[in-house]
Amino acid sequence: MASVNSGGAAQAALTDENFAALLDETYGASGSLEGSVVKGTIIAIENDYATIDVGLKSEGRVPLKEFGQGGHSPELKVGDVVEVYLERMENAHGETVLSRDKAKREESWEKLEQAFQNNLRVEGLIFGRVKGGFTVDLSGAVAFLPGSQVDVRPVRDITPLMGIPQPFQILKMDRRRGNIVVSRRAVLEESRAEARSELVANLKEGQVLEGVVKNITDYGAFVDLGGVDGLLHVTDIAWRRVNHPTEALSIGQSVKVQVIRLNPETQRISLGMKQLEADPWDGVEAKYPSGAKFTGRVTNITDYGAFVELEPGVEGLVHVSEMSWTKKNVHPGKIVSTSQEVEVMILEVDPHKRRISLGLKQCLSNPWDTFALSHPRGTIIEGEVKNITEFGLFIGLDGGVDGMVHMSDIAWNVPGEQAIAGFKKGDMVRAQVLDVDIEKERISLGIKQLQGDPLANAGSLKKGDTVTCTVAAVHDGGIDVTLEGELTGFIRKAELSRDRAEQRPERFSVGDKVDAKLTNIDTKTRKIALSIKAREVAEEKEAVATYGSSDSGASLGDILGAAMNRAKAAREADEGEGDAEDDEAK
Repeated sequence: MASVNSGGAAQAALTDENFAALLDETYGASGSLEGSVVKGTIIAIENDYATIDVGLKSEGRVPLKEFGQGGHSPELKVGDVVEVYLERMENAHGETVLSRDKAKREESWEKLEQAFQNNLRVEGLIFGRVKGGFTVDLSGAVAFLPGSQVDVRPVRDITPLMGIPQPFQILKMDRRRGNIVVSRRAVLEESRAEARSELVANLKEGQVLEGVVKNITDYGAFVDLGGVDGLLHVTDIAWRRVNHPTEALSIGQSVKVQVIRLNPETQRISLGMKQLEADPWDGVEAKYPSGAKFTGRVTNITDYGAFVELEPGVEGLVHVSEMSWTKKNVHPGKIVSTSQEVEVMILEVDPHKRRISLGLKQCLSNPWDTFALSHPRGTIIEGEVKNITEFGLFIGLDGGVDGMVHMSDIAWNVPGEQAIAGFKKGDMVRAQVLDVDIEKERISLGIKQLQGDPLANAGSLKKGDTVTCTVAAVHDGGIDVTLEGELTGFIRKAELSRDRAEQRPERFSVGDKVDAKLTNIDTKTRKIALSIKAREVAEEKEAVATYGSSDSGASLGDILGAAMNRAKAAREADEGEGDAEDDEAK
């Protein structure tokens, strides 16, 4: 009994001493597992959850979606052993808290950190789209792929890339925040750089290759030559004019190209397609001789003219000055239109500069030739005043041409500025054709020629005649006078009187009648010069010769006074007889 009691006491003592150790052995070790990855067995799958036993007194449940990869449904069954992350041994419900996502993350983070430190590529799957980019599964860790890091060029549709294992480069990592940023573009650029260097090293100018159109821009197309891209400029696609590459190419199209330029330093490759075809400019001078007429198609219209395609790859320019005989300041687009078929004449061919000058108006009748044939010099025409300038009038004529009446040909005795002022746009006028210059495309007209020349009709007047004229205008240098027959003349200030004190233009008024002697008639300048002084001197000589001399004892004043009185009386008598005749006639 005593031994039993002593044994029970010993057993009780042992239990007391080792209770804490036994507790640590049973639960302490398991408690230290919190925050670590442990293995467990799936004992049940129900309601999108997997019940997992990790060897603790209670099981945990993990959503099935956490076992999925890259958006795919997991393939699990009861009895499978899986690794999970032990968050807590027991929650408020007495369940063990487990996580498959955290387990995968913990596993992958260490590998990813090592790859990041060593600048190594990692494999992942693009499985989702978020604002500004995409999500990538890196063996359990979720990374962010910015949209700009998907490819070397913008990608419109990323669907073909999703769910496919592919390499990525880690750009940033922050384990505390759980952030990872990756790039697919960096991997492509590195791979392309290696392939590019190798391919460029084996390329040479003139080499012909097969390629695939990868991208199209306004200025050309990028062709993939098998790991390296070359630029096919729009001007090197075809010999004919190509306004945009999409007219001849499409993305994904296989093309045969030639390397036309290669820069090993910058690794830029320029490609050409038209170089594989015969140059249509070879022998162009023989095919298109100057003066020959051809039919072409308008391909492009600019401010300075229109381009006409004579054959695929051969274009010529019709300059705006060669488009119409009469339309000088009109935009080419108002004369021809794109794709219009037109007949043109070859004016000049320069095969070295690959230029052909064409003429459109040369294939039409020249209205200046037509007008010259139907309206010889002296023909009377009638037309509308189209424009008025400071030097004359422009008259619209048959055939769409204009003729000009110079200011000097408007009126005989009216100054040009005053003559022009008597017309306005739209007036219908009659004129005479004076000259037609076909080369300079000028038609000279005259309006005053339809009337008789007053100077030509003044045949009775001659130098030395004394005439009666009327003051038309008074100037500082003399006076303008009108003669009979609408003739005009001028009396200079020094010729207004033999007496210097009377040589004052202001003593005359418009409308005054004066007698003067004709001193000069210039038919070229159409100027008539007169002199009152010359008349007075002539009368003095006549009086002296008729009525006496200085030896007769009479003074010159007496002689002149008597002579002037008799001349005045004679004029008054003539005027009286004329009035009497008029009265009798009445």
